[in-house]
Amino acid sequence: MAATIRDVARASGVHVSTVSRTFSAPHLVNAETRNRVLAVAEDLGYRPNRAARALTTGRTHNIGLIVADISNPFFPPLIKAAQAHARTRDYHVFVADTDEDPQVEEELIQTLTKQVDGVLLCSPRLSNRVIERLHADVPFVVVNRRIKGMPTILMDVAQGARLAIEHLTGLGHRRLALAAGPSGSWTSGQMREAASAAAAASGAELVILGPNAPTEQGGLAVAAEVVASGATGVLTYNDLVAIGLIEGLYERGVRVPDDVSVVGVDDTLSGRLNRPKLTTVAMPTSAAGRIAVDLLLQSVGDGRTSTLTTLETRLVVRESTGEARS
Repeated sequence: MAATIRDVARASGVHVSTVSRTFSAPHLVNAETRNRVLAVAEDLGYRPNRAARALTTGRTHNIGLIVADISNPFFPPLIKAAQAHARTRDYHVFVADTDEDPQVEEELIQTLTKQVDGVLLCSPRLSNRVIERLHADVPFVVVNRRIKGMPTILMDVAQGARLAIEHLTGLGHRRLALAAGPSGSWTSGQMREAASAAAAASGAELVILGPNAPTEQGGLAVAAEVVASGATGVLTYNDLVAIGLIEGLYERGVRVPDDVSVVGVDDTLSGRLNRPKLTTVAMPTSAAGRIAVDLLLQSVGDGRTSTLTTLETRLVVRESTGEARS
């Protein structure tokens, strides 16, 4: 017969409730006791019945994680960090991709609400009003969107945009362009405001090009507008747009960084492998994934919080930027 929770408690010399807490809330159990219970459970081949535990505790021990586009290399490090950290808290993560579609995002949230204890919304495309309505049914933590009264993690893209513009103007570029992101992106709006202010403070001119798809195709498509604008320095919505833009500029006989300097955002592997290697704003995606899980489980366990966590970004200078031609 399969070992039961009572068998584990008897062999460990603890109460049944302690065994239950070891699996459902391990952070509440003394480390020595927890390790003893886990060792006994392993020896006996005991595995907790998650469905039964959900009925008694009201917790599924599942988390939903919804991203705008899983093929975007910005998201995988965040997903992996969130999954790994959730496992240490005895939680499983269901990952869903909205394909940049707000309607799909809303449908996924409504579906997951019945199966999870909370949802991590990463770079959502829904309006604040819709997110606030859906939040009434399930705890949320929002990554890269600030919504009043909701637990939020922001990667300081505004700081990153300022650093990028200051880098370009420091190289002598006076006519700049921002290849903006999709129209529903809160991050793109933050970049626009910060880049405009930084350009004005440096006495440079900034033209906004977009909205653009947050993909290499989006970068290819905006290349003609960059050339027509006369900009010699460009900040893009993300690394994918930057890589596509560089390709589009080369197709038009424009060299990077000899003729035009390009800065991406995210510091993805694709940017590091690109030629020229991409100057970019590094985003702390792995840290955001871990902190998001902690905030969500705090919200699930202790009631909903409105904690705002802002993570610093930094500029990584590589080969795609250089001095403006005189």
